[in-house]
Amino acid sequence: MGKRVIVKITQLTKKHGISLRELSRISDVRHAALSELANDKRESINFNHIIRIAESLDISDIREIIDLVDTVDTN
Repeated sequence: MGKRVIVKITQLTKKHGISLRELSRISDVRHAALSELANDKRESINFNHIIRIAESLDISDIREIIDLVDTVDTN
């Protein structure tokens, strides 16, 4: 079992009462990139995106945005 980083886009939009499209607009991160992060479809994380999200939502603790979770071995 290993670890992986998840980006908590869905939780952030719910907590702040905004849509993914609104988060895209205020953070200047492409909607498609946010959608891929929200649906765990991205292989890598652009930390400039994380910084823009943090700044646009006035977040000072990165743990509100990303989390480290155990991966489940499906073999």
